[in-house]
Formats: sequence, structure tokens, C-alpha cells
Amino acid sequence: MRGEALAVHSRAGGNETPGYPRSRARADHPVQVAGTTLLADPDGALYWPEEKLLVVADLHLEKGSAFAKRGVLLPPYDTATTLSRLARLVEHYAPRVLIALGDSFHDDHGPLRMSDLDRIKLKGMQRGRDWVWIAGNHDPDLPPDIGGRFADALAIGALTFRHEPSERAPDSEIAGHLHPVARLAQRGRAVSRRCFATDGRQLVMPAFGAYTGGLNVRDQAIFRLFGTLTFTAHMLGAQRLYAITAERCLPD
Repeated sequence: MRGEALAVHSRAGGNETPGYPRSRARADHPVQVAGTTLLADPDGALYWPEEKLLVVADLHLEKGSAFAKRGVLLPPYDTATTLSRLARLVEHYAPRVLIALGDSFHDDHGPLRMSDLDRIKLKGMQRGRDWVWIAGNHDPDLPPDIGGRFADALAIGALTFRHEPSERAPDSEIAGHLHPVARLAQRGRAVSRRCFATDGRQLVMPAFGAYTGGLNVRDQAIFRLFGTLTFTAHMLGAQRLYAITAERCLPD
């Protein structure tokens, strides 16, 4: 998206803010939700510096093996790829708390299908931190031996973390489930990217998993949450995010 004058609120990688981690040669991209400053990462995670808290949504681990059981063959590398991306974020941010916002596995039996190597990698990331699995519609009843602790939702300060976003929610929330994607006209062609969608009160996170699809931010399921197209889509780029109002985004 180089060359376009976008309303991007970011800081150059060398201008670090106290309390924020080093930028990995990327631009910091703060977003405000209920007056709380969060750092949106181009990999599709959120970091809350004051709480040393990292959030990811919709990992859908073992989706490939779930499809294989139904005779739909996909390359069996989605879990390894997703965990490797997550491990890089954990190493970078060194969070005290990690919240996985539901649909972390494609189904409740996903942990049983994990390879030993992937299980070791997951256990290594959990070591020394509070790891919270939020129940999703795909994985409402994960086995306890997967490690971490389990919750239907989790409230910290002004924010509530849950899987499915709430229409007319009574609180400010961070949610997943909808896999938002923004589509934009760029130099004569349409570009689609995963995105964070927020109006400053609610925020819907992009799906983090390697095999996850997406839902256009102009879809009624997302529009109903905000009730207007003035909310912002923070589109993921390779080194930065691009903040664009939903009314500028293209429908499918």
C-alpha cells in the first residue's frame, strides 16, 4: 500500500514508547479501546503493555487434520506454522499473560491429534506465564491436559475478553470469532487483508490461524455490531498496519 496517503496512526520503529517492546523493525500501531492503549501487531495479535498481556484469536489448530478425517486432504502443516508464528510473538513480547480468544483448536479433539513436537512447542510457550484458553464455539470443552486454565470470558480492568462479540454489549470487549477482513481498491485492483475492526469500544480481532478464512467488514454480521460504517479497519501489512474507515472498504 505504499504511495497511498492513508490515515495511519503509527510510530516509526526507532521511536519507542516506554513500556512498549522493541518493534522488530516494524511500526508500532497503538489502538484505543475504552481508553486503554493496546499495541496491534502486524501478525494479528494485541499486546497490552501495562498488563504484559498478549492476545490472539482463532488459532484453529489441527484444522488440517480435522479436514483429513472427513476425506478433504490439506497439507498437514497448519498447526506447526501457527505455533511457530505465535512462538515468535511470545519470544518478542515475553508476556506475563497470554489469552487465546476461543476456537484455538478446530474441535475439542484437536489436542489429541497434535504431534509430539507441536505439543512440546505449546508447553514451552506456556511455561512461566498465565495461559488462558477462552471457550469458543469450535472448542468449548478442551481437555485439561493441554495446559493453562479455562474460562468462558475474562474481565481485566475496563476490558472483557470473550470469543463471540456481543451486539449491544454492556461492556467494552475484545473478541474474535468473525475473522474480519478488509477489502480496498489499490492501484486499480482489490486488495484483501485480515484486520482488526474497532469503534473504540468494541474490537474484533483477526483470525491468527494459518488455515482460517475471513469475513468482509462490510458483512451484516460485523455491521450489526457497530451499527454504522464509521468504525475502523486496521489492515495487516508486512511491517505495519493501515487504519481505514469501514465506509472506504469494498464489499465482496
